[in-house]
Amino acid sequence: MSATPTATAPVTLHPRAGGAADTLALLLERRLPGHSLEAPFYMSEEIFRADLAHIFRRHWIFVAVAPQVPEPGDFITVDVGGDSVLIVRDDDMALRAFHNVCRHRGSKLCDAHQGSLGNIVCPYHQWTYDLEGKLIHADHMGETFLREQHHLHKVHLRELEGLIFICLADAPPTDFEEVAARMRPYLAPHKLAECKVAAQVEILEQGNWKLTMENNRECYHCVGNHPELTVSLYEHGFGAQPGPQNAEGIARFEQIVADSCARWEAMGLPSVRMEELDTRVTGFRTQRLPLDRAGESQTLDTQVACKKLLGDFTEKSLGGLSFWTQPNSWHHFMSDHVVSFSVIPLSAGRTLVRTTWCVHKDAVEGVDYTVENLTAVWNATNDQDRRLVELSQAGVASPAYRPGPYSPFTEGLVEAFCTWYVDRMRAGLSAA
Repeated sequence: MSATPTATAPVTLHPRAGGAADTLALLLERRLPGHSLEAPFYMSEEIFRADLAHIFRRHWIFVAVAPQVPEPGDFITVDVGGDSVLIVRDDDMALRAFHNVCRHRGSKLCDAHQGSLGNIVCPYHQWTYDLEGKLIHADHMGETFLREQHHLHKVHLRELEGLIFICLADAPPTDFEEVAARMRPYLAPHKLAECKVAAQVEILEQGNWKLTMENNRECYHCVGNHPELTVSLYEHGFGAQPGPQNAEGIARFEQIVADSCARWEAMGLPSVRMEELDTRVTGFRTQRLPLDRAGESQTLDTQVACKKLLGDFTEKSLGGLSFWTQPNSWHHFMSDHVVSFSVIPLSAGRTLVRTTWCVHKDAVEGVDYTVENLTAVWNATNDQDRRLVELSQAGVASPAYRPGPYSPFTEGLVEAFCTWYVDRMRAGLSAA
């Protein structure tokens, strides 16, 4: 049984110097395990700024997929708080990330979200950088000017089997390499880097980014809210309370999982769960699970959305490989397509959710797939989740709100997210 939450008085962050940090430390210290966070974590702009400082500027953040920048000179820009990051593929096909700021007088270099360029040219005074970030032209600067002292500032970047992560910290968390090594066997067979982007959709949620992530980390709400998504999900695949009323269904589902995983493992597809969402700095979770009915893909009829399968696959029924990373992403890898989600905080009450669907690079739209069918499930689910997040944001703004208990059967991964968040915020405050 969950402990009964202690009735805690609402907390207001103090404007005096040091007051916000002191109050944040108090809120973190008194967080009740197994319960949702107190209202200021979702409402306070001061805590939002602390989130940017201690979470989004210190950890590995998922921002894009490699197929968004397939050729030399292709670029994307990503904004995280006040930081704009330029990601570009260089002439040697390597991915590089830079602060999207000219070394002359600070102009933004690339204003578009996506495009292609030969060199990186500042629109203000035409200072020019190559695709490795080296300053190669700066007119009228005199004979004593040293170009080599004015290259673009680099941002740490890692590509994990087609997934692009950046870290804004001077010294990024070192455990990413271990996570990557463990995840590569799971992700590599899908060959995401050899895909193309079939669709990308951005939605703006009027809610705090943590509510977006908490909502993703459970399917307690799925029945009744996600009819399109649950078509392909087994009823007992997203948690059920043990007991006589559920015993037969749970046992049947566990047997289906065991049989499916044995078959996939024999095919060279790792499937067993790895779960370290709250026990390491770069928290992650993965598992390949069977899909219900036709069992091929997350579509309205559970059949593949794209006739041309990924990688070297010849088998359609490969389940759904889920990969979650703290603090801001989740991904679903199937036999025919990959769908990735990136969560970017904009303010205490506004969050950007960017969803990207990828198919085999040789798949032909209108022949092998249609965008409407490919995106139908998650477009519907994202819109439903947006509404739920916004209802939650409105609720936590009420003076009547107090942290409520999580279900131990269906919301354990929400607790893992909140535990990770609290631990990382405490570490950030300690290091400040």
